[in-house]
Amino acid sequence: MNLAGKYRDSLPQAAGTLFLTDGGIETCLIFHDGLELPLFAVFPLLRDPKSRPLLIRYYERYIEIAHAHGTGFILESPTWRASADWGARLGYSAADVAALNVEAIGLMHELRKAHETPSSPMVVSGCIGPRGDGYVAGEVMPEDAAETYHALQVSAFAEAGADMVTAITMTNTNEAIGIARAARKAGMPVALSFTLETDGRLPTGQTLPEAIMLVDEATANGPAYYMINCAHPNHFDGVLGSDLAWTRRIRGIRANASRRSHQELNDSPDLDAGDPVELGSQYRDLVQAHAQLNVLGGCCGTDHRHVESIALACKRVAGTT
Repeated sequence: MNLAGKYRDSLPQAAGTLFLTDGGIETCLIFHDGLELPLFAVFPLLRDPKSRPLLIRYYERYIEIAHAHGTGFILESPTWRASADWGARLGYSAADVAALNVEAIGLMHELRKAHETPSSPMVVSGCIGPRGDGYVAGEVMPEDAAETYHALQVSAFAEAGADMVTAITMTNTNEAIGIARAARKAGMPVALSFTLETDGRLPTGQTLPEAIMLVDEATANGPAYYMINCAHPNHFDGVLGSDLAWTRRIRGIRANASRRSHQELNDSPDLDAGDPVELGSQYRDLVQAHAQLNVLGGCCGTDHRHVESIALACKRVAGTT
């Protein structure tokens, strides 16, 4: 029997108060903690007694920021690569992958139990990544195939009592639609976050408004909200319309610290952490222009310094819609 998520029927971030989430977990663990993450997968650390404490400390740094600024926090599970195909490439069976997704949500519950306060409500989110590369559209699955493929993780999150599902670095609408439908069947709220290129478009070349409107049309406005991730604010601030219906569906931002393109990031041997203070000010400008934006974190190259700057810059201007 599935556990009931604490906030599954009423996500607190929907009220419009400021919620933080974490930064680029993979780049943090690789470049700051010196861990090896084959295929950029974090979920194997859950069963590594030497690395698990580093994973816990990673989350606690961000939780401390949420406490310091009196914001909510989204506990995003370390399961971006914990789907069947990626698991198989790492030597895990489908059953093992499902069990690790449940264990990941269990860790998020432990963190919430230890750290949630009335001023910092904490939402447990099951993180889903793309079946393929998060930077390149590659072969686009049919919608029904995407639904079937991602149902493994969605079901595990529902069983483990997650509050919601968040699909990050979505490169195409078919996969986003499939995830939204799988989440609906499991009774789970879902947020969909699109990867954008330097021109503000999806890797398929589709525009952001086209993508959001297509997914909403195909799912009867199924997603709780949308997000943008894995792009620098300069790459997408010009494509966000002013008070348009599709723009109001975007509630979250997880931007890169770097202005580099995805190809440049892939080819670079170093970490481009950008300027945390500048990134915070760019988030502030986005929040001032789009009052519905209230779920804020980072993506590639960002760490607790960037999220701290974002919190400082945005906590007085975050909307209430």
